[in-house]
Amino acid sequence: MNRVTRSFARWLTSAVLACSGAVIAQDKPANYPTRPVRLVLSVAPGAGADAIARAAAQMLTDAWGQNAVVDNRPGAGGVIAIELVARSAPDGYTILSLGDNLMLLGAQKRVSFDVLKAFDPIVATSTQPYILIAGPNVPVKSIKELVAFSATQPVTYSGGAGIGTSVHLGMERLAQLSGAKLLFVPFKGSAPAIIAVTGGEIHIVAASAIAASGAIRTGRVRALAALSLARIPAMPDLPTVAEQGFPGFKITNRYGLYAPAGTPRAIVAAINRVVSDGMHSPQMTQRLEADGSEPAERMTPAQLKATIAREYAEIEQQVRSLNIKIQ
Repeated sequence: MNRVTRSFARWLTSAVLACSGAVIAQDKPANYPTRPVRLVLSVAPGAGADAIARAAAQMLTDAWGQNAVVDNRPGAGGVIAIELVARSAPDGYTILSLGDNLMLLGAQKRVSFDVLKAFDPIVATSTQPYILIAGPNVPVKSIKELVAFSATQPVTYSGGAGIGTSVHLGMERLAQLSGAKLLFVPFKGSAPAIIAVTGGEIHIVAASAIAASGAIRTGRVRALAALSLARIPAMPDLPTVAEQGFPGFKITNRYGLYAPAGTPRAIVAAINRVVSDGMHSPQMTQRLEADGSEPAERMTPAQLKATIAREYAEIEQQVRSLNIKIQ
């Protein structure tokens, strides 16, 4: 667990549900939970997604007095974690914590089932902008300089979390738009990708703002661009890719919790209330914004399900247009 995740967890222990936990604790299904709740995560410890999952786990623990624990299951771009939860009993004790990768993997047919039917969306937790960072020995400060640099190299390695993820598709799209010659290298999360770019193993990485902010502040990497449509409030001087000549380009991610299909509605609704309230608490909002993130829009499970179905159709079109072949 890196410095960002450790500080995030310490802060949550004392602040996340300081005011609301006692009230929420009375608003849950009878006889649930009676044992630890497991949040299965598809990335390694230290990534932005890891910090958000640990935040949600702490909220559930504080609210109900029963441990909620994070189970990191990185690999195969998220397939390992998704299949594990899809096969689990729909009893509220095994929950998937994932971002838009769920839709991406479904659209790419990398799992043998329909992800829209296999899971019941519970709650949207946060939205994460991404940042494009370069290693300390890569002499570029902008997208334009990156394109020129890549023309002088046999190969320019880009990195990020997983094959077929939003980061992978985004970097392929950036190469297509800019003309930069990039070869994507998948990692099991943002944290190992940042370690690789810091050590000179690869040239650039697209990482979540939460995961990258510490390395940027300490000068171990150089920020080239915000990968969101608007500048990140925590980094107002960092221009977006769109501002650097490529309108409409973005890599963002909405994290959420998902239960195996058929999980009792009362359990799904109770988790939604706890985590929604926790993510929108003043303390949590302030912390997320400091790291360049924000709470996701409040939605009921039914509203989230409808939103995901609509976005799934859009992602299917993007996958077809980029024509990325996943081995």
